[in-house]
Parts: sequence; structure tokens; C-alpha cells
Amino acid sequence: MNGALKAAWALTAFVIVAGVVGWIVTDRAAFAVFVFLGVLTGVGAAFALRTAPGAPVRKEDPAP
Repeated sequence: MNGALKAAWALTAFVIVAGVVGWIVTDRAAFAVFVFLGVLTGVGAAFALRTAPGAPVRKEDPAP
């Protein structure tokens, strides 16, 4: 896991926790936006920042 992915997951957790705490403390549903944005950030991190698989080795290539 690279540094950008760790930062994205930390941001995701922070935004979701801030939204839940704000929603509970103030009893205002407007903090559901924080929860939604946190989940959206997590989905973006899962798809956009994942590491690419290595290049496949062709069977036709002779061994060095």
C-alpha cells in the first residue's frame, strides 16, 4: 500500500467519523453529507489508487 492510498483511507475514516459524530451531537441530518462524501472517497480510493498488476510474461519469449 503506497502513501497516497494510506492518506486516502485516513481521509475517508476521518470524514465518516466526523459526519457520524456531528450527526449524533447536533441531531442534524445535514451531516449525512459527510458520511456520503467519506464513502465516496473510499470508493474512489479503492478504484483509482489501486496498484496496477505486473506485466504478464509471454509464453513465446525464450528464457534468457
